[in-house]
Amino acid sequence: MPERRRILVTSGLPYANGPIHMGHLVEAVQTDIWCRMQRMRGHECYYICAEDAHGTPIMLRAEREGITPEDLIARLAAEHLEDYRAFRIHFDNFYTTHSSENRELVEGIYDRLRERGSIDRRTVRQFYDPEREMFLPDRFVKGTCPRCGAKDQNGDSCDECGSTYQPSDLIDPRSIVTGALPVERESEHLFLRLSDYRDLLKEWVGDGRLQSEVVNKLREWFDDGLRDWDISRDAPYFGFEIPDAPNKYFYVWVDAPIGYMASFRQFCDREGIAFDDFWGPGSDTELYHFIGKDILYFHCLFWPAMLHGGGYRTPSSVFVHGFLTVDGAKMSKSRGTFVMARTYLQHLDPEAFRYYIAAKFSDGLADIDINLEDFVLRVNSDLVGKVVNIASRCAGFLHRQAGGRLAAALDAPELAAEAASRAEEIAALYEGRDYNRALRRVIALADRANRYIDDRKPWELARDSERAAEVQAVCTTGIELFRQLIVYLKPVVPTIAARAENFLGIDPLVWDDVHTPLVDHKIRPFKPLITRVQPEQVAAMIAASGEGDVG
Repeated sequence: MPERRRILVTSGLPYANGPIHMGHLVEAVQTDIWCRMQRMRGHECYYICAEDAHGTPIMLRAEREGITPEDLIARLAAEHLEDYRAFRIHFDNFYTTHSSENRELVEGIYDRLRERGSIDRRTVRQFYDPEREMFLPDRFVKGTCPRCGAKDQNGDSCDECGSTYQPSDLIDPRSIVTGALPVERESEHLFLRLSDYRDLLKEWVGDGRLQSEVVNKLREWFDDGLRDWDISRDAPYFGFEIPDAPNKYFYVWVDAPIGYMASFRQFCDREGIAFDDFWGPGSDTELYHFIGKDILYFHCLFWPAMLHGGGYRTPSSVFVHGFLTVDGAKMSKSRGTFVMARTYLQHLDPEAFRYYIAAKFSDGLADIDINLEDFVLRVNSDLVGKVVNIASRCAGFLHRQAGGRLAAALDAPELAAEAASRAEEIAALYEGRDYNRALRRVIALADRANRYIDDRKPWELARDSERAAEVQAVCTTGIELFRQLIVYLKPVVPTIAARAENFLGIDPLVWDDVHTPLVDHKIRPFKPLITRVQPEQVAAMIAASGEGDVG
């Protein structure tokens, strides 16, 4: 057993402005698998998340619904947590960024940054909606792209040609709040001088903690020059007001990552854990963030700078993944592939999704594609046909010939020893987030177990009453190989693992259990652990997604 580690893990915060969809779940599942593996290995590992609760979109949606932002946040947070739990995501704490803990941490970090001289005040010109009487974030302005002429593009970038620009560059701009023609007005804003932390960030980026693709992208930004960051927004805005700047509010991307800390602080206060052990500047614990590649800049430049300037430790690493695509294309409501978590749950087993997504994950930034036909084939072949089938093939013989009792010794101990010898390799692949290769190793072991059963043919041995002990030993070996597979798969399919543990009549499995064969032990009658995925179920889910509301 390796030395016990102390690990804190976060994933991106769901925004309190719409339901959880399959894109959200890709990241949560990846993170949850990693944390479950760490706990099975005996490490102290906490998975912390929160509701991202501030910003203009939340303020405007609450207005449209005639409720307070707090009521909107509470409702969506409850829905989000219910969806995550249905997909077996285990958070040690799920909180909100709209909390007293977060306000205190945000103001404390801001004060220390200001004391260091890293906050500037500048007058900027930005679009203003004269009807709603509010300054407009870039994404609340739309118009015609100044580069390619595509219509209905956002105020900061074009989805058609990929160009980035200022909102004032748009042709025929309009406010998406009221449809009014925006006007430019001056406003004073607060900026974090990111250039003050250039040396720190270059060292942090360059010391081997990040994926090579991430480092390459960050180097491009260093070469272009680190831009100072506007950390303030004008009223009206739902968020934390800046203490020394009346009617100015902290930009949501200031308090959202600090929300990781606030959620953990609430957890620490409840559980009696020392917060500074994980966030203090001299901490020797591990801190990891799982994020999508679209928020790389915030987590790999702004966030370490804020932490260091605010007197806290920087992350051990940031693990970045690609986007979710379906049949090779972006999720699309018109094609029925923009699937909500709740729509999926009405038609399919969440563990099928967990397994398939895990089988697609590598440690890079490539997009993760769900091929719907392959989804059906892979889940049915691997989980049902290869893994669960081992238990169903062997359990009946054991109950008919040995009263459900396993033999005192294995028929082929060398096979169990071989499977156990892969424990460190498979754990290392999980650790490196190369789930695809980890599961290929596991399914190769399942193939070998099935070949063993095919070769020994317990159904033929059972015809000879004098060979009952041999049947028992062969099927005990099959059950042991199945149990080892469940150990390796437990981080990915925890509910199937729990059903397997119940069938085997054993305590919850941990990683090292692969080394101790289960023998001379009574098992329960076998019941199906997962049902086959039917193409008709997938078709019904897609049809329902095409008809539904994406929020």
